[in-house]
Amino acid sequence: MQLVVARIGRAHGIKGEVTVEVRTDEPELRLGPGAVLATEPASAGPLTIETGRVHSGRLLLRFEGVRDRNGAEALRNTLLIADVDPDERPDEPDEFYDHQLMDLDVVLTDGTEVGRIIEISHLPSQDLFIVERPDGSEVMIPFVEEIVTEIDLDEQKAVIDPPPGLIDERAEIASSRDDDAGEGA
Repeated sequence: MQLVVARIGRAHGIKGEVTVEVRTDEPELRLGPGAVLATEPASAGPLTIETGRVHSGRLLLRFEGVRDRNGAEALRNTLLIADVDPDERPDEPDEFYDHQLMDLDVVLTDGTEVGRIIEISHLPSQDLFIVERPDGSEVMIPFVEEIVTEIDLDEQKAVIDPPPGLIDERAEIASSRDDDAGEGA
């Protein structure tokens, strides 16, 4: 299975180094010297990492055969893709690769079906599951421990305990209407 692990940014200096936007939780494993990565567009690669270092909080890489700023700049916006065993799991038990979460059934803690995960959106503050409901509509579920209480890869399901209004807007409206009715009585 192929996973995007980084995107090449601008050239750094004159000796062929590039900045890299890391898209993996395991850069030391995926982006270390000697790693051979496929690319998108495919015509740019494959690329073999010769050296890597962190400078001012950014990862800088140099690839074999890229020796000057022009060569580095030609790689700008290229995606770096690693081959990963589909059965491989991250080291931490509460971490998952996107491909492991795709198509999981999403259910409430009482077993009520919500839908299935069709996309995972990685935002700066948190990740979101985009869940397709049985009626074809979509709902966004924040992938945070307080809401996603369990991921069971063997059962192919994600169990959620959403706050009122997250997956059913009527729940919040009904509860506020009940509160108003109770105050007037």
